[in-house]
Amino acid sequence: MKTVNDIDFKGKKALIRVDFNAPLDESQTITDDTRIRAAIPTIKKVLADGGSVVLMSHLGRPKKGPEEKLSLKPVANHLSKILDLEVKFASNCIGSSTENLANNLKNGEVLLLENLRFYKEETAGDVAFAKSLSVLGDIYVNDAFGTAHRAHASTAIIAQFFPNQKFFGLLMARELENVELVMKNPKSPFTAIIGGAKVSSKISIIENLLDKIDNLVIGGGMAYTFIKAQGGTIGNSLVEDDYLEMALRVLKLAEEKNVHILLPEDSAIANEFSPNADHSECATKNIPDGWMGMDIGTDAIEKYKTCIENSQTILWNGPMGVFEFDKFEAGTKQAAFAVVRATEKGAYSLVGGGDSVAAVNKYDLKDHVSYVSTGGGALLELIEGKELPGVVAIMS
Repeated sequence: MKTVNDIDFKGKKALIRVDFNAPLDESQTITDDTRIRAAIPTIKKVLADGGSVVLMSHLGRPKKGPEEKLSLKPVANHLSKILDLEVKFASNCIGSSTENLANNLKNGEVLLLENLRFYKEETAGDVAFAKSLSVLGDIYVNDAFGTAHRAHASTAIIAQFFPNQKFFGLLMARELENVELVMKNPKSPFTAIIGGAKVSSKISIIENLLDKIDNLVIGGGMAYTFIKAQGGTIGNSLVEDDYLEMALRVLKLAEEKNVHILLPEDSAIANEFSPNADHSECATKNIPDGWMGMDIGTDAIEKYKTCIENSQTILWNGPMGVFEFDKFEAGTKQAAFAVVRATEKGAYSLVGGGDSVAAVNKYDLKDHVSYVSTGGGALLELIEGKELPGVVAIMS
């Protein structure tokens, strides 16, 4: 794997694809700079070598060209504070004025381009657009793991214009190495904790994992599709009726492969989807009409904790319930702390996917698990066994 550590950037201009898709509030203040800070080691490596940096990223999903609320200008200001140097900003990502800014960049300086997605050519993977971007640097670096599963102009197509000068950034390399640890060299027992709302979004992940894992812990709304498939009564709980047969097939396949599946025997239930709903607990297979499962129950929590704490490798993707509501956070919170305890005993733990990461951050546990991935869709596709266009483009 060729990374920025394999090259000296002295006198060179690095064109780095980063993922600065940070959340902004109504006053365009960055509310979470995790993704920005994740790219800092790569930027600092280039600057320390005596090179200069041109950064390109997307922000949000502009519908029809430039939108002021999706400008990367606030990110440039924020990045200036983090790096303690003035980050120059280009009001366009291509064109003669942007080229002039890039050409006049001195060693030790940083330039951030305006939102790539202001051009539809970015998401279309347009070759001409990629070529226009490529003239802005001498060396191409992809450090945007969060968009590596997209065959966009700046993440995959552009690499062809740097046949011998394309490298992974330090974040990208770390992401790939950590996923490989879990997927190729896991220590047993290997437990996958899979939660979230829908079976449909996780089914291919589960199928790919069944050959590798010892335990599959299922939580979140998707659990109720499995329970209904087995003949349970789930009241008004979230369910995907089109996936009942698929759920049964997964259960049968797991049995054939000696994978132990844990489904919640009991659930915390509510009479409406609200933080202030009336709530109770009951057997998951006997949820009354008018009530819905919102979290795993007390008995399920204890069984899940025991399984997780006795694991040597843990992959966690998706919450156990509606942890955003305090009344229904117990399952996710206890699972998170169980992952921490297992890690403290020597297990390797990889946490990935938006809601899992949000849970880790909510309970301030990021530094207490082995690795927290910055990628949502990219991580999931890797776990599914797919190749990522942004990775293939650098490797080929």
